[in-house]
Amino acid sequence: MNKKYIQKNYINLCSPVIGTKIYDLSDQFFGLASRLLKDEPPVFKDGVYDKNGKWMDGWETRRKRVKGNDFVIIKLGLPGMINFAEIDTSYFNGNQPEYASIDACYIDNKSKKFQWSNILSKRKLKPDTKHGFRIIKSKKIFNYIRLNIYPDGGVARLKLLGDVVVDKIKFPKNKFDLLSVLKGSKIVACSDEHFGKAENLLLPFKSKNMGNGWETKRRRGAGFDWIIIKLGKPGFIEKLDIQTHYFKGNFPSHCSVQGFFSKKKININTIVNTSKNWEYLIKHLELKAHSSIKKQLSKKLKKINYLKLNIYPDGGISRIRSLGNIA
Repeated sequence: MNKKYIQKNYINLCSPVIGTKIYDLSDQFFGLASRLLKDEPPVFKDGVYDKNGKWMDGWETRRKRVKGNDFVIIKLGLPGMINFAEIDTSYFNGNQPEYASIDACYIDNKSKKFQWSNILSKRKLKPDTKHGFRIIKSKKIFNYIRLNIYPDGGVARLKLLGDVVVDKIKFPKNKFDLLSVLKGSKIVACSDEHFGKAENLLLPFKSKNMGNGWETKRRRGAGFDWIIIKLGKPGFIEKLDIQTHYFKGNFPSHCSVQGFFSKKKININTIVNTSKNWEYLIKHLELKAHSSIKKQLSKKLKKINYLKLNIYPDGGISRIRSLGNIA
């Protein structure tokens, strides 16, 4: 296995794809807080103004003329544990906050009382910069976040990278998509994602365009591209659906799929280096342009919690779906 690969192993808990939304805020005069959660990179539109002033692709508050600071409360679509925060002030130059901090809490359905814990202390922000911060180590589960900015200003995007706590998710008794991000599945690693992000494969809605799938660069040597997925919960997969929607002159010629089950927690290097020996669920499946190729698996189903999709030699896949039950 090529030692050069991309480690992923997280989910953006702030993504609207998993149901994350704005719960409350102090102000959004110049820019809607919902823009904070967008998965797409921020853009700048020169000369574009709305009724309140310059249009900015992010959350922006008015200039504060009283004591205090601005904030936004975000309800996470799925409860999780947070490892990293990314506060992006792209294109906010002269109007970015001076500082920011993050608080978090968990509220069940019975209570609506916020009891905040600080997970990121007050940090200095720079203009037009993507800031990365490691979150205070904790095994606490959160489903509400409060981003505090001091005293006011604009933030383009907020990402919170971590793990969905699957024990807090309701799993259906009937067959369902075990690979869905909505059920806690995530990308562990991939060989390449030059044109399209690997995590797009697990999105719950149909691909919108070619840029909304996973696409690798053109391979000029031997080998093939691959991606490894960790299931939210171990299960038995009966059917797979490999989709190449919008990939017409750049889809892979064929693919194979491998599966593996481990009771123990394994580091990513071990997962990647041993994956070539995993059992094949599909040895060879021809792919077509802009299509959905469904494949029924063997009746002798085996429990897995890792799945590897290999594409030959390179190209783009829009989605991978499964049908099965948890173990």
